[in-house]
Amino acid sequence: MTLYNFSLTRTHKSLNMFQTRLTALLLLCLLYRPSAGAQDIHHTVDTSRLRQERARKIHLPATDVHYQQVKDYVEEQPDPDYFHASENAYESFRDMKFGVRIHWGIYAAWQMAHESWGFLELSDAKKQQYQETYKTWNPTGFNADEWMDLFREAGLKCFAFTSKHHDGFSLFDTKTRVRQRVNYLAPGGPAIEDCDLSYSIMEGPFRRDIVKELCESARRHDIRIDLYFSHPDWYDADFRPYNYHPLQTPDAKNNPTNYGDKNSFSDSYSDNRHPSMAPDPTPLQRERMIERHRQQLTELLTNYGKIDMICLDQYFGPTAWPDLKKTIKMARTLQPDVMLRCRGIGNYGDYYTPEGFVPGKKENTNMPWMVIYPLASGFSYDKTDSNYKGSKWIIHNLVDAVSKGGNFMVGIGPDSMGHFHPKAVEQLKETGQWLKINGEGIYATRARKDWKEGTDIRYTTTKDKKYIYAFALDWPGKKLTLKTVKPAKGSEIRLLGYGTALKWQYTGGRLTILIPSALQDEHARPCRSAWAFRIEESPAAVSVANR
Repeated sequence: MTLYNFSLTRTHKSLNMFQTRLTALLLLCLLYRPSAGAQDIHHTVDTSRLRQERARKIHLPATDVHYQQVKDYVEEQPDPDYFHASENAYESFRDMKFGVRIHWGIYAAWQMAHESWGFLELSDAKKQQYQETYKTWNPTGFNADEWMDLFREAGLKCFAFTSKHHDGFSLFDTKTRVRQRVNYLAPGGPAIEDCDLSYSIMEGPFRRDIVKELCESARRHDIRIDLYFSHPDWYDADFRPYNYHPLQTPDAKNNPTNYGDKNSFSDSYSDNRHPSMAPDPTPLQRERMIERHRQQLTELLTNYGKIDMICLDQYFGPTAWPDLKKTIKMARTLQPDVMLRCRGIGNYGDYYTPEGFVPGKKENTNMPWMVIYPLASGFSYDKTDSNYKGSKWIIHNLVDAVSKGGNFMVGIGPDSMGHFHPKAVEQLKETGQWLKINGEGIYATRARKDWKEGTDIRYTTTKDKKYIYAFALDWPGKKLTLKTVKPAKGSEIRLLGYGTALKWQYTGGRLTILIPSALQDEHARPCRSAWAFRIEESPAAVSVANR
């Protein structure tokens, strides 16, 4: 049996909610005047600015798996009235190099290894219990300043945080309301029922805006802010059947590609997942979905000061794309320089995130990228010590990503009380110690044309290309021989963290750096895991490399 009653009357709206909706409405009115057609858009666009925008050639790699999900319905070339974040914002993004990714929510109280994805595998009774957890979850150990102190010590320049994951639970003070949800224990089976709640951290015993506290602390610590936000919402029945929603519909069965991930309907019934069938959403329910999604993004971009990045996740599919595009244009109006992750919006985004791997070579587009990779078995809390991969793993992946022109974001999650695993803390601090010595070869550097030699050497270069940094991922022994570097005549070569310039010679097109005997004792070396050699490159070599 499916309950299918809902009220058209909306009550108990706060002033903040009214202001947020009014802001969104005014922006949409400005962006979409009823009298303006496609021709009007072309006529009102600054043509000079548009030429500059198109010359930037911002687009995803054709092979990106998330681009593959949307390329059939999201325009390859964004509308002429849409402009990406500025070049300054892109430059700032490329300078960061190292960030941390935090997944936290009710799933931490359930010790789910892979964020809220485990919700889909729960029995109906467990799903209902999960949805009631917000009433008792009280993470009193959370301290935003302690988190940011750790991140600064680890050398992290930005953090990403799940303002809302797929399970729909918001860790910020949203004024939006969920009007219908699933009662998994209804007589006759799961059914849609009326409700009126925000389903947020403010409705449980904790009653603190976690996103606000993190943003304020991040600014005090000079750490950039990336707010993760899920397009799908598995708590709100209005969001059915998009992207693995536990309520699937007849139209999703008949037209699965219309609702996000092309495989979401079939995969919803795979493995241990137990979705329920429900009626297709009415026009009013669909309108409420679009409006609530838009309002929550408006809240994140108006209530928390400057936001450096919004990390969008998953997809809505072709039927919702026109409305989602309006939302993205509105977001760009609210904060023109916010960097938007591309998931669900294709080339309207500003950056993309290879997940769980570092690309094997330099990427071939002008769109910035940042690898996201969990330190343990998944992005959320992992209680098993041995699953944490170690600071050497972090350092090698960081060096590898930066040498190819990207950033690296390591994923961790706190436990239900807000504490990170001791192994995560230890390994991040070790990475921070390494960066205190070697950070000049990482932060604000750029990829070199010849970005590697063999399997153990990676290169970065300063923006002016005066210096290059050769990172040895294994200790080179008594000498280091490089084939693609020609030092400036009479210049010094230094091992970062070591006080004396190294002897070197350049003959036969090869550079040989002699390593002092004292450094053959590993305890005498300035650091562990990887070693950076700073080399002033010959102006002639730089000129050839730039041709």
